[in-house]
Amino acid sequence: MHVEHLLQDESLGLRLLWAEDAQLAREISGVTVTDLEDPARFVRRDEVVLSGLVWWSAEDGPARAERFVSALRGAGAAALLAGEETHGSVPDDLVEACVRHGVPVAAVPAHIMFRAITDTVYLGRWGELSRRHTLPENVRGRLSRMAAQGAGPEVIVATAFAHLERAVAYVLTPSGRTVAATPVASAIPVEKAAGLLGEAVPVDADGVSPYERWHLYLPDPGDAPPRMVHELASVLGRCQEARVRARAEERQTADELGALLAVPGVDGAAVVAALRACGLPDDGPYRVLVAETGAQRAGLAEGALAEVVAHVVPGMGAVGRLPDGVAFAVVAGGAEADALHEVWPLVAGAEPAVPLYGGTGAPVDTAQALNGALAEARYALASARSTAAAGGSVLTDAATLTGLDALLTGVPAEVRTAYSRTVLGELRSNAVLLETLETFLACDGSWARTAEALHLHVNSVHYRIGRIEHFTGRDLSRLYDRLDLWAALLCRTDSA
Repeated sequence: MHVEHLLQDESLGLRLLWAEDAQLAREISGVTVTDLEDPARFVRRDEVVLSGLVWWSAEDGPARAERFVSALRGAGAAALLAGEETHGSVPDDLVEACVRHGVPVAAVPAHIMFRAITDTVYLGRWGELSRRHTLPENVRGRLSRMAAQGAGPEVIVATAFAHLERAVAYVLTPSGRTVAATPVASAIPVEKAAGLLGEAVPVDADGVSPYERWHLYLPDPGDAPPRMVHELASVLGRCQEARVRARAEERQTADELGALLAVPGVDGAAVVAALRACGLPDDGPYRVLVAETGAQRAGLAEGALAEVVAHVVPGMGAVGRLPDGVAFAVVAGGAEADALHEVWPLVAGAEPAVPLYGGTGAPVDTAQALNGALAEARYALASARSTAAAGGSVLTDAATLTGLDALLTGVPAEVRTAYSRTVLGELRSNAVLLETLETFLACDGSWARTAEALHLHVNSVHYRIGRIEHFTGRDLSRLYDRLDLWAALLCRTDSA
């Protein structure tokens, strides 16, 4: 940053009182703020000096101005920025001394805080040094204070890159969600963003689930050197840790909501109060999701659900645990099933070795209906567990369980096995009769079509069906008995 750059910043309103053209092109190395009459010991070469002129008085103004400006000249100061607040204007004695010693001087309006000038200089200086150095101490301290005070990643990233005009940077999660970005950054589709993490710097933060961990990504590594990027990632880590601590209380409030929803017939007013405590509206639509990761790494499911909610309805969900430990989320504002299904594999991909099972109920309009929605979601979760391939991840919507085969996937495996064993009885060990039964039911009870499919005579089909009825005690001419046997076959196949 040069002296002329500082003077051209309209937000500062600096008014040049004297300087030679060549001096305006001088590069600034830093800022010193002083009201000492002799500041020579504290001014370094090429620094801009900010002074409120408390040291100056009308009685011996020329002599004081001479000593002050002479000290600046000897220290090699780049310019003097003199505040107008103390005396109403910059004294002529001071301007004349600057002219004699060749020190550029500008007036600082009374309403401009010196902090604004120092921030501008050091952030601008960082922009120039960023290609070869680490963060200036001033900038590092400011960003650290911002993180400690709870500033979000959007503010930290915007501040960090404010004076790198063309710099593009993103804070991404493993599922491709953009948490923050520089103002000039264009949006990245989540699928593409999820594939960029190999080129990003991980943000280390304690207590963060792998589904939510931030990564700092610069499309052009030349925009900032690696050391600076890692320092900024460290600041972002403290920012995310602060968010984790803040969310601990939110999770406790969500757990209280989950405890209410797990009780059938709970008072609707109590549910509404719990929704309010979680920051959710009194009225729907609402959607309930539940998730688990099996026996692997308990506690991960809450982080996965939090990431899903952040993708689909950011800021409109409460995530916690039900009394039995199952993770759940209540989201408001129209979380569409299609959007949830699109995001689910991206989130699950953050931990590919951990299966992520999820279930969701149909949307409901009232708080009183949330208990039923939770029951639906839990049934869909059971279906997801039973239908997922080994090690796979599945999200099941209760609305998709429209067939008997799909409906039965939500029944616990032990219950399905017991039902199949009880209904089929000795038939379970007779492969020929089982094939005949499956074919007969698939052919809607048609003797002729069954015989044709099995390459048998119709009489042989009659004989076999008779044996099936004998072993099961069912009458295959009756619809209900056929349904019982069909369900038993589905349970047998599902539990095999």
